[in-house]
Amino acid sequence: MKLTNAMKTNNPIRTGFINTIFYFTFCLISTLALAETGHGNEEEQGEEHEEGHIELTQEQIKHAGIGLSTVMAGNIRETLPVYGVVTSNAEKVQSVSARFEGVIRSINKKMGDQVRKGETLVTVEANESLKTYSVVSAFNGVITQRNANIGEQAAGRVLFVVEDFSTVWVDLSLFSRDVASAQVGQTVRINSTNNAISGEGKIIYIAPLGNRSNQATIARVLVNNADNLWKPGLFVNAEITLSETAALMVIHNEAIQIMDGKSVVFVKGEEGFEPRPVTLGRSDGELSEVLAGLHSNDIYVLKNSFVLKSELGKEDAEHGH
Repeated sequence: MKLTNAMKTNNPIRTGFINTIFYFTFCLISTLALAETGHGNEEEQGEEHEEGHIELTQEQIKHAGIGLSTVMAGNIRETLPVYGVVTSNAEKVQSVSARFEGVIRSINKKMGDQVRKGETLVTVEANESLKTYSVVSAFNGVITQRNANIGEQAAGRVLFVVEDFSTVWVDLSLFSRDVASAQVGQTVRINSTNNAISGEGKIIYIAPLGNRSNQATIARVLVNNADNLWKPGLFVNAEITLSETAALMVIHNEAIQIMDGKSVVFVKGEEGFEPRPVTLGRSDGELSEVLAGLHSNDIYVLKNSFVLKSELGKEDAEHGH
């Protein structure tokens, strides 16, 4: 009886102890559940914060060929598109002949060779004096014709043609509706037909007569060719600058991508590259005026921005699944 009473006396204490353990256990489970829920929200918030941004290392940027540029003020050109052909600068072509009649005794150059001003091309033995003299180049250039062989008479003919290709002419074809728009001194942008090469020059001459066969008038442009990229005989596309209008912000058209029907430019920020919708104004085929969406001095992707567009499309597809 005493033991039973004792047990009855201890039951309320044991029950309280069990309730206390249950309460703390419940609180602990609830706290862990809340912590997991909060962590999940943070992850979702982090994903939302990073959504639309693409992070690339410098090595990845280099490997993808991504080029950057800066938003700045510029000029939008009104242009006249034309086409033309590269020709030799006729003022830099020398037809080399012998000064005195005689026999060619030696030939120092062949077709395609580079020559320097004053360099000997051939030696000739004069018929009257029987003395040998040198025939030299008048300027730096390339041998484009050779009409001489050892033992031949040198008199009365062109032995070599030397051309200096450091500058070339581009002859543009102007049709009747465009002739009045062209003027000597205007700037012209030249592009190869595959757009791999570009350059600029100025109109130095407009022909007074038209071409009967194609009904076009020639406008001649002088173009620097120090890198020897412009080859005479090749066709080109060109744009004659008629006027220029200042714009507060311009970007290169190459940078513009279309996403969801909107014009987008990828801008570099602290969190990576971000697609930024832009409102565009006037354009001249190379530059476009930015009315909204960018700020001066923003760094944007100029070259290969399609790589980022493609990468962003992959991420959207993965989120969709």
